[in-house]
Amino acid sequence: QVQLVESGGGLVQAGGSLRLSCVASGSTSSINAMGWYRQAPGKQRELVAAITVTGIPNHVDSVKGRFTISRDNAKNTVYLQMNSLKPEDTAVYYCGAERLGGSYLAYGMDYWGKGTLVTVSS
Repeated sequence: QVQLVESGGGLVQAGGSLRLSCVASGSTSSINAMGWYRQAPGKQRELVAAITVTGIPNHVDSVKGRFTISRDNAKNTVYLQMNSLKPEDTAVYYCGAERLGGSYLAYGMDYWGKGTLVTVSS
């Protein structure tokens, strides 16, 4: 099993920045891709960005140029640097991890953290 713990959420004004972190523990050698999803009130959870174990990133169009995902495999940690934040970025951000042999694009992540709230005020 894999446990994921997010941190770094909070309240920020529009145009500001936040950096989210997610630390994995447990059977970390079984992790392939890791990523960040978000869920705004009344909406479905959506992919924000993901990164392979070799460091290849994938950002959705709505955050390209503003958010950057990175990963430190030695620390079992994935980060999400969020710049130029907008009120519509307000959501609970969840860290996810894909197990080896999985496919997060097809089936979603296999492990989830409990989420961290990001609130962007206008």
